[in-house]
Amino acid sequence: MNLNATLFVQFGVFFILAVFTMKFIWPPLMNALDERAKKIADGLAAADRGRAEMQAAEKRVQAELAGARDEGQKRIVDAEKRAALIVEEAKNTASAEAARIIAAAKADAENQVTKAREELRDQVATLAVKGAEQILKREINASAHADLLNQLKTEL
Repeated sequence: MNLNATLFVQFGVFFILAVFTMKFIWPPLMNALDERAKKIADGLAAADRGRAEMQAAEKRVQAELAGARDEGQKRIVDAEKRAALIVEEAKNTASAEAARIIAAAKADAENQVTKAREELRDQVATLAVKGAEQILKREINASAHADLLNQLKTEL
């Protein structure tokens, strides 16, 4: 066997194999690799979009939380103002009620004083009549001397 002939035959077989590989095997293999690269690139792009959407959503959540905090603070301030108004109104109502009770008590005390004075006048008039009766040693007729007794009451 001739070494050159073997070399030429091997070169021919290699060339046919290279052409066959380039024609039938290489294109589907390259298509598969291209599709795989495209899927990877799409996955990475989707991951980037997801990350960007997540950051945007996180910013929206932070904004919503800040708004909720502000709204909560406003409601707390409003509730405190309303509580202060209610307390002030209760104080005013209590003051008015106390003034009314004090006025009623003063009027009642004045009525009792007037009533006590009238009773005291009656008792003094009775005692004066009894004293005069004792002095005169005779009985004084109360109905006959009603004018005199009324005059005595007014003087007292």
